[in-house]
Amino acid sequence: MSVIYILIPIAIIFTSVAIYLFFWAVKTEQFDDLEKQGMSILFDDEPKAQKTSNNEDISNSNGKNSDNPKSDAIAKLDSIKDKQDH
Repeated sequence: MSVIYILIPIAIIFTSVAIYLFFWAVKTEQFDDLEKQGMSILFDDEPKAQKTSNNEDISNSNGKNSDNPKSDAIAKLDSIKDKQDH
């Protein structure tokens, strides 16, 4: 029975710390955007087109503008598949 005199204050202190940390997290805006970080790993940032001295876009090895990195990756995969087929 005497252990309850130790466990109740420990539980109150633990609960108080948990409530304090929750309100601290809300105050510092930790819960504002829960989806952003999870989605940021799924999408690549669009690279800005580099400009030459003549203000022309730099082309990649296929001679196409590198506006869309996904299409560049698909083109590279297609060229690898073509090489494997021959």
